Amino acid sequence: MTTRSTVMLRRNFKHVARNPTSVFNAILMPIVMMLMFVYMLGDAFAVGVDYVDYATPGILLMAVCYGLGSTATAVNSDMTKGIINRFKVMNVPRGAVLTGHVISSVLTNLLAVAAVIGVAFALGFDPRAEPLHWLGVAGMVLLLAVATGWLTVALGLAAKSPETAGMASVPLVMLPFFSSAIVPAEKMGPGVKQFAEYQPFTPIIETIRGLLAGAPDRTDAIIAIAWCVGIAAVGYLWARSAFAKRA
Repeated sequence: MTTRSTVMLRRNFKHVARNPTSVFNAILMPIVMMLMFVYMLGDAFAVGVDYVDYATPGILLMAVCYGLGSTATAVNSDMTKGIINRFKVMNVPRGAVLTGHVISSVLTNLLAVAAVIGVAFALGFDPRAEPLHWLGVAGMVLLLAVATGWLTVALGLAAKSPETAGMASVPLVMLPFFSSAIVPAEKMGPGVKQFAEYQPFTPIIETIRGLLAGAPDRTDAIIAIAWCVGIAAVGYLWARSAFAKRA
């Protein structure tokens, strides 16, 4: 990472830390979801294993998604408030501006994931993963965070105002609820079941779930990686194009 990207990262991370709403959405909200589904509602779901073991992979994915709204809003604010013009005068390259937002989003996501894992262990989470499996979980989460980070930056650049930018990330927040995060897809009704089976987040969740159980499925992993790489590529190219047009 270049020096300019590091400066942009420090700037964006300070903005996140100073915004209580962003901190709540990014870190505390996934913990609230974990407590609600596992501690309050866990006994209502029959999934064949302890519900905390089943739900934790899905909540980890939610932890990656919940902070994306603030990233989209921050990106759009930079464009609409004229700060980008100042960066251009200082000869700050577009890559540093965009990369700074993505890395800031990724680091916030990783903090949220670490917090969720800590709460999961407090609730009785008992993974069977070996060190290599944990490394795979970390890699999968990081890949997803980068992919959604670039897509969110692109959505923020495409939005007309900071308010609409925040709303643009809502589908990414809602998609995990229509996946196998909370209950198995086969338990869902017609239509929703098929959507859950073929949307991108389900294979990602199943890959993480398999790794944490110590029995990863290679097919799920290949599909999950392909989705993440595809989303990252679309987000990156879209973000570069949108930034060039607006800046």
